[in-house]
Amino acid sequence: MSIKVIVVDNSKDLLDKLTAILKGMEGVEVCGSFDDAITAMQHVKENKVDMVFSDVVMPDISGITLAAKLYELPEPPEVVLLSGIPGFSLEAWSIRAFGFIIKPYRKIRITEMIEKFRTERGI
Repeated sequence: MSIKVIVVDNSKDLLDKLTAILKGMEGVEVCGSFDDAITAMQHVKENKVDMVFSDVVMPDISGITLAAKLYELPEPPEVVLLSGIPGFSLEAWSIRAFGFIIKPYRKIRITEMIEKFRTERGI
């Protein structure tokens, strides 16, 4: 079973980097890459997604707000928040985000989140 993920980041370089990392992982299917939270939210409402990797600081809707709204859905995906500002980790935990990764992230941290998901879901 593939883990269906989407990536959300308003920085094209970081969006492309994270998308490439996830596409290179066995058993992971990248179902979308979005540069804004509103489009990402709509995609999740219309499609089954297991995990969302989202930047915290974005225009319009922050990754924290996106995660909070996603967790209100009947079958929410798990959300991993990414930020260069460590203080946001407290907000991430307050909304019970699945994980928080400090930028600049490395492939090993992304892999750890995928493995944590697999372990917790028994995949």
